[in-house]
Amino acid sequence: MTELVFWLSVALGIYAYLGYPSALAALCLFKTREVKKSEITPRVSFIIAAHNEERRLLEKLVNTLGQDYPGHLLEIIVASDCSTDRTDEIARACTDRIRLVRAPERRGKEAAQQLAVEAASGEILIFSDVATALAPDAISRIVMNFADPTVGCVSSVDRFVDAEGRTSGEGAYVRYEMWLRALESRVNSLVGLSGSFFAARREACRHWAADRPSDFTVLLNVVDMRLRGVSDPESVGFYRNITDDRREFERKVRTVVRGMAVLGSNLRMLNPFRYGLFSWQLASHKLCRWFVPFALIGACVTNAMLVGHSTLYRATFLLQLAFYAAAFVGYKTGRPGLKIPFFLVLVNLAILNAWCRFARGERMTSWSPSDRIRALPQISVR
Repeated sequence: MTELVFWLSVALGIYAYLGYPSALAALCLFKTREVKKSEITPRVSFIIAAHNEERRLLEKLVNTLGQDYPGHLLEIIVASDCSTDRTDEIARACTDRIRLVRAPERRGKEAAQQLAVEAASGEILIFSDVATALAPDAISRIVMNFADPTVGCVSSVDRFVDAEGRTSGEGAYVRYEMWLRALESRVNSLVGLSGSFFAARREACRHWAADRPSDFTVLLNVVDMRLRGVSDPESVGFYRNITDDRREFERKVRTVVRGMAVLGSNLRMLNPFRYGLFSWQLASHKLCRWFVPFALIGACVTNAMLVGHSTLYRATFLLQLAFYAAAFVGYKTGRPGLKIPFFLVLVNLAILNAWCRFARGERMTSWSPSDRIRALPQISVR
């Protein structure tokens, strides 16, 4: 039984991070769904959620106003979640092209976005965080995907940089996630969107959950509409490191807790007889990933119990110790190569913490701006 638990734990961990994308890559050899893009210019509502963002909002608005999309077809809305600083004043004073929608009480990002959705007039709704910088053609590029009638929502590709513009350990982890999303798009549909920059048809935002993450909710709405979500490699959101690892940990915990709440209210979508391939994707990308912390604990405990049984188990136990040692050194030194195991450990500790909070009934609807580097990242356009 101990050996069975050990190997099942190892298998789950490997499947969640390597087996699932490998299966998608194999499916790509037989099944691909290309996106039929073309240059279209529907009316767009660009929604920026903000809470106490006086330091960065003006720069974000300038970045958005600099988009090459036709101005008369681009509506820019700042959704203020009852900000108490100069956020609202900055939005009002910037230009008459900016609309301010203010929540009368603080209820969280999605509640503020909901007010903006109700006020928006666009056929396509684009959501972006204040901390995300976009290239001048970002809106034009992401909108092109909606020329394909099978596409209901589009996710950007995340580019994560530090103060010097270099990718970090999480940058490699983010690149892995973007690669996985690219595979999902080619085979069928995404399972999640980048909350910092994504777009959706207006119809996909009608059933809005004000207490659940908009990026995941919109994607599930799209699948319910028998459409699909895709990742566009030409639509890029640039954002900076969070400067405090504890804040990054809390952000990850919050993301997982809220994702669990969405999935918990949409368990029907795990039914393969109704949702087909997407059910397998949802179970693999979300559920299996969320069970990895338990697999890591199970593998470590059972491996310790099996050390005296054979050379194989001694070797696997040493490998586990080496991995956690590398993660610890990466945490202490910040060396780029060793930050990859550190972030893997951080992610799974955050998931474990999220399970505890979710079990206690926490849903974490409100948010505070991440303590990222103050300025928006400088970007260059190829």
